Amino acid sequence: MPHILVFDSGVGGTSVLEHIKLLVPTAEYSYVMDNALLPYGLQSEQTIQARLACLVKRANQLSVPVDLIVIACNTASTHALATTRELTDIPIVGVVPAIKPAVLSSQKKHIALLATPATSSNAYTQSLIREYAKDCQVDLHQSTKLVSLAEQLYWQGSFDVGQLHDELALIDISEKVDRIVLGCTHFPILKAQLSQYYGHSVELIDSGAAIAKRVKFLLSNKLEVLEGTNKKPLQFYATAPDNLVFNSQIELQAMSLNC
Repeated sequence: MPHILVFDSGVGGTSVLEHIKLLVPTAEYSYVMDNALLPYGLQSEQTIQARLACLVKRANQLSVPVDLIVIACNTASTHALATTRELTDIPIVGVVPAIKPAVLSSQKKHIALLATPATSSNAYTQSLIREYAKDCQVDLHQSTKLVSLAEQLYWQGSFDVGQLHDELALIDISEKVDRIVLGCTHFPILKAQLSQYYGHSVELIDSGAAIAKRVKFLLSNKLEVLEGTNKKPLQFYATAPDNLVFNSQIELQAMSLNC
């Protein structure tokens, strides 16, 4: 059975992981989060590239060989996907903002990208907008506060909704927008709350389902599982497990990304 490693700076990548698990339920999974440097939206391109280079090295040292890596972080993917692929023969799938599907489905031809500062200002993101949104207005909005609120909701099961509404008021997405691209994998964790705030006239779009389809396609020749095969439970790694003081049923293992 294939072993899939999903990576993010925090728990945002779990939103992508859930999509993948639905399509590839027979795989074994490892989840690695570089929470020592959370959020990646505030890190330099050089730092992110160095951390992913270390991730590839650590992946080769795991007890079960890794068949595919998913960089479930828009910032890491736009900054370091190409350079990381050069370091390994393991197939790597990245996550990029879902500009194209948002533009294609928009009725008003006016969409918004909600992402971290590093993703929204990245050259690759700008190239996606130039290529797929020639006839569409794209408003760019940034937030790292939403990352911390998503982390709080994931680990504690609740958060201050007032803080979310205050942040969304500051972000101030135009009422003319009918599609919001969730350009950070943390943001789908808040999807229910975001949908309630923006209403039914606005569709929230992320890349999770598309990434899962890509993963299934790449592993199509490895998905046959013998009957009775015992699958290991999800292995969860963190670069700063001691910093996570909230109650959780997840058993965290330490992993260093300092090479």
